[in-house]
Amino acid sequence: MLTLRGWLSKAPFTLAMSSGFFGFYAHAGVMSVLEDEGLLPARACGSSAGALVTGLWASGVPAPRIRDQLLGLRREHFWDVRPGLGLLRGDLFRALLDSIAPAKTFEQCRVPLAVSVFDVGARRTIVLRAGALAPAVHASCAAPILFQPVRIGGRLYLDGGILDRPGTDGLADGERVLFHHLVAPPPWRRRSAPGPRAPRRPHMQVVAIPDLPSLNPFRLARGREAIERAAEGMHRALDRPIAAEA
Repeated sequence: MLTLRGWLSKAPFTLAMSSGFFGFYAHAGVMSVLEDEGLLPARACGSSAGALVTGLWASGVPAPRIRDQLLGLRREHFWDVRPGLGLLRGDLFRALLDSIAPAKTFEQCRVPLAVSVFDVGARRTIVLRAGALAPAVHASCAAPILFQPVRIGGRLYLDGGILDRPGTDGLADGERVLFHHLVAPPPWRRRSAPGPRAPRRPHMQVVAIPDLPSLNPFRLARGREAIERAAEGMHRALDRPIAAEA
């Protein structure tokens, strides 16, 4: 019977990763397994936490370095409180992205990348595929209230997960997709509230790993646990049987 590993191996696929506040630790765990297994995407897309990990990887950062950078992350590395339409100015976060990502533009990335952002003025999702990379990833991660809006080309943008929580608006019809879905509800919702549902579309395989630790700017110490649990879950997912076509 065909396994997820076999499905990923037989033809090029796109990696899509969802938003989910500080769920980028779990995304990094999944990315590390894919790289270890040699199951590398031909294209990548995402929003918010998903945009951070797919953006760094597409820019040329190896998965182990993404993991190490996140494990070394401390609140003071991005905590620049300033008056404005959000708690954090975001200058420290932007500088961190610039220092880590080898590719400075979408065009320099090793695979095509699509990043979802929320256009504040138009109140709709925009998918960025060209231009400067760090501002796009910054904007996609700019959670309302936590971060101030990001200005790109005269327009203001916020977190891509506002309207495109799955981070899949950048997908094309008919492409084969591996989608990593963060199942936990955001921390501002009740713990008993159901998590968001994974999207469904033809030729998409969904990996949703349960029971990951909840993370926020004040609970970064559990990042290692999130990475390790996600990696374990991804290893199990690769061996699961799937339908020949999904």
